[in-house]
Amino acid sequence: MSHGRDSLEVQNVVASTALGQELDLESLSLDLAGSDYNPDNFPGLVYRTQSPKAANLIFRSGKIVCTGASSVADVTRALDSLFDELEELGIPIENREEATIQNIVSSADLGTSLNLNALAIGLGLENIEYEPEQFPGLVYRIDDPKVVVLLFGSGKIVITGAKAVADAEAAVDVVTERIEELGLFG
Repeated sequence: MSHGRDSLEVQNVVASTALGQELDLESLSLDLAGSDYNPDNFPGLVYRTQSPKAANLIFRSGKIVCTGASSVADVTRALDSLFDELEELGIPIENREEATIQNIVSSADLGTSLNLNALAIGLGLENIEYEPEQFPGLVYRIDDPKVVVLLFGSGKIVITGAKAVADAEAAVDVVTERIEELGLFG
């Protein structure tokens, strides 16, 4: 049953990098058009790109977190756009670190409704959290790939913690195989 994998969509990619130097965020916020800096609310400067749509969170330490991108390629483009802007402002970027993917959040549809009560028992209590009064989804922790999958009664799933899209694809396969083994599909 591969339709779960076929429906996989990346929702958010989070990556981090660093410039290797401290930044004056107050001054940078004045020079970097479209940036948002309010240290009373958040310690970092927020610089949003529109194409691709992403937010770069820039910290005084020089660390940067890019979030909200819908692909790894978009993360690269959003960071490149930021680095171009910083370079134009005379901020050296040659010591920057290679961006590291921290988390890929994706979703898929298994194409059939799921009996979460039966799954909670079948998947093993040591691997799951299911408290429908608190949260409607079943939280399933997988070791290989090391991700967390949220399963909903509708058959929709959310995969979080992936470091590559291939991890999310593998997670869909693992979940699908386990549900089939348990005889709990449709």
